[in-house]
This record gives sequence, C-alpha cells and structure tokens, in this order.
Amino acid sequence: MLLARQFNRLYDATLALLYPQACAACDAGHVERRADAPACAACWQATRIFTGAETCCWKCSALALGEVTAEQRADVRCRRCEASAFTAARAVGMYEGALRAAILTLKREPYIGTRLAQLLCAAQRRPPLDVATLIAPVPLHPERERERGFNQATLLARALAQQTRLPLDERSLARITHTMQHRAGMDARARHETVEAAFEVTRPRLIAGERVLLIDDVFTTGATVAACAHALKEAGATDVFVLTVARA
Repeated sequence: MLLARQFNRLYDATLALLYPQACAACDAGHVERRADAPACAACWQATRIFTGAETCCWKCSALALGEVTAEQRADVRCRRCEASAFTAARAVGMYEGALRAAILTLKREPYIGTRLAQLLCAAQRRPPLDVATLIAPVPLHPERERERGFNQATLLARALAQQTRLPLDERSLARITHTMQHRAGMDARARHETVEAAFEVTRPRLIAGERVLLIDDVFTTGATVAACAHALKEAGATDVFVLTVARA
C-alpha cells in the first residue's frame, strides 16, 4: 500500500511536470492528480457535493428552502415527483464545476477518475441507496451507442460496481425506442412524453425481487429514470433507486 502511494505521487508529479493537463472546469488551473481528472483540486473544492444532510425532497432530492432535523428529512416532499415510479433518487452533487466538467468529458472520453468513482460509492452507501442489491445503467438505444462508441451510464455503473462489489446487470434493461434527444428548454411534460414506453426489461427473472440501483449521469426532470423505473417495477423489481453524478 505504501509503495502504491509513493508510485502514485511520483506518477502525478511527473505527469504535472511533463504533460500538464488543463482543468476542464476553469481552464485556468491544472489537474495535479490523475485521480482528480478532468478538474483541478480548486474546482473540486468549489463544487457543491452532497453529504446527505441537505434539506431536500426525500424522493427526488430536489433541494428545498430552510432546515429540518435529521428525523424530519424523510417527510420532506416536493410533490412534483409523486407519480414517478422510482423509490428515491440521489446525486453526488450539483451540475456545476468539477462534476459538470466530468460529465461533459465523459460524453467524449470513456474515462472515470478515481475521485468521481469514490464519490459515487460514498453516495451509494448512504440511506436509502444502501439497501440496493443490484446495479443497472440507464441504457442507450443500440444505434446511439454505436454512434458514440460507449454508454457513459454503463461506465459509471461499472466503476460503482467495482467499488461496492454489488452485482451489475448491463443487459436486462433495454432501450427499444430511438427517441430524439432532450433539448434545452423542453419542459418536464415534453421530456416525459419523449421517453414514455422507451424501455423494457428483456430478462425479468433477473430483475424480479431485486432492489435495483439505476445509474445515469444527470438528473434533470427525472423523465428518463422514471421511465426506466416503470419498466423495472413492471418486471418485478421491489424498489428502484436512482444515483446520478449530478442534479441539474
């Protein structure tokens, strides 16, 4: 372990000296450690990372005004997510700074830094996500995945499965409809209509009775994860929890 730490420090020092990588969040700093890529330490420090102590909707994690006691957090509701099929949704932090840079970079490059993987793991180990029994990524339509070359949600799910040792199912949940991409300015209703009935479970026997942890990059209106959760519940999942890198 000591040898590994010494090697990492030497590697990081050499990387910073010979191949300095500009911070993808601020363009002013440099990535000092490969574990922090693609953002610098200052941008990670400035990014709002959730701790579980925030006042937010217990179901969808929409931030709320004011403060409540730990005992009252489970009673906070925004009322906008009541019809969504997922049990609860959480995120590593807000869609800003280092997390935003990590998500945008991940859409182009199939790489997840150690820091992000560890933050995902920390979020999963907090209630209510800590009771999940199976990890599943939000799938891309095969045509879209061929265009991009990979599915960023699958990469995130693999990184989390490696950290938590939870089983990973990449195949049972499938996207059967190649819908148009969500565009900036689309309201929640339009987003929900776009993905309605876009997903199905092809192997329901592997989903039945499981508490599925659904992984994606960003939670915006929750339309996509709600549609996935509906398909998983229809297939017999006991619960469907959602974990994303960021919340818009």
